[in-house]
Amino acid sequence: MKNRAWGGRFSKNRSGEFTDFSESISFDQKLAMYDIRQNVAQAKALAKAKLLTSSELSALLKGLGEIKDEISSGKFRFRVEDEDIHMNIERRLKEKAGNAAGKIHTGRSRNDQVATDLRLYVKENSIEITKLLSKLQKTLLKQAEKYIDHIMPAYTHLQMAQPVRIAHWYLAYLEMFGRDRERFQNAVKSADVMPLGSGALAGNNFGTDRKFLAREIGFSNISQNSMDAVSDRDFALDFCYAASGFFIHLSRLSEELILYSSSEFNAVKLPDELCTGSSIMPQKKNPDLPELLRGKTGRIAGNLTNLLTLMKGLPLAYNRDMQEDKIPVFDSCEQVLDALPLVLEMVGKMTFNTELLKDRTGEGFITAVDLADYLVLKEVPFRDAHHIVGKIVAECEKGGKRFTDLSIADFQKHSPKFGKDVYNFVDPSASPDRKKGTGSTSKKEILKQIKRLKTSIK
Repeated sequence: MKNRAWGGRFSKNRSGEFTDFSESISFDQKLAMYDIRQNVAQAKALAKAKLLTSSELSALLKGLGEIKDEISSGKFRFRVEDEDIHMNIERRLKEKAGNAAGKIHTGRSRNDQVATDLRLYVKENSIEITKLLSKLQKTLLKQAEKYIDHIMPAYTHLQMAQPVRIAHWYLAYLEMFGRDRERFQNAVKSADVMPLGSGALAGNNFGTDRKFLAREIGFSNISQNSMDAVSDRDFALDFCYAASGFFIHLSRLSEELILYSSSEFNAVKLPDELCTGSSIMPQKKNPDLPELLRGKTGRIAGNLTNLLTLMKGLPLAYNRDMQEDKIPVFDSCEQVLDALPLVLEMVGKMTFNTELLKDRTGEGFITAVDLADYLVLKEVPFRDAHHIVGKIVAECEKGGKRFTDLSIADFQKHSPKFGKDVYNFVDPSASPDRKKGTGSTSKKEILKQIKRLKTSIK
């Protein structure tokens, strides 16, 4: 088995079935460009340490450049018998650079090599995701400005609760996606630590300049413990957690849009480009994108569970189980990057039925809290005010009336504190601007939040 990187120890060939079962090239070829970058830096570091001649370095850099071009053009032949992306590239490099290629693995192991590649993948894709999330926040902000003077019923327990500005609804999701952006930024920081030079687990015997390697590859920091470096996948867990949190928020947004776009609500119109029809019912307009996003959320959360379960019982340092770490990371990353442009389009093009929503704020006794607060301002204890308003609601339901249908005498039957000014407090359109304090739905506060967010979202 001398053709294997590890074959000297073995007298018999590995079985074909085991070769197929154990290969990772079918999925870790996604790391090819990161592995090329790492190999370039490794060659330069070995030359700097006088472990390669200048002619060997030139041959290796030339060969790696050609391999990069082959991979980019789709001409590179990935072979299962070479097991993984590292050995596939090293095999091709030997074909191009000869014996010099046999030196490039000096002072490193596939253990620190794969950890380095995966960290680069997580770091650079997390950066891209944070940029797209910033665009999504800006789109939500633009929509909030558009709907700042329109109100809608807000819900708790999916029951009408209180009137809010539609802008307030948009800003709620903007805050959610802001936390997602922070989590992906944390994933960038978590992944920005280079393990290369840790070898299999104990470090290397050649003293290659790890800080030089980090600068060449694109890392800000280097790992401080070689055993931890090759076995740490916290950065991958951070990434999968960030992806799960993002999809949880997408699922919540999707659930609302599915409801709001239904004929029963008729509150939101989704763009035709992101919906489909029925193969049998000509009238249907199905909210397919929100439904798909909601459905994929279980898959992304499952990827996090997959990785958590994979790592939970592993002893130090590297174990072959960790070959499976890449599949959940790759899938979560690809789904996030596929979803974000579509969500951007959906949020930018969807519209609210503002007139219908304004009319609906007159339903469901949506200003009941305002009515109770009116009595509080008249020095009635809140618990008493709550009870009084509850009695009024019950009476209105029995008589099929709204608050605005009641006379002053009707109100005063429940408390002498009611006066003619009570009608200002049962007007849904006046309710939002009575709200005070940071984070409320008043126009003044929303304008303040928009100003803050325009500065903070970059």
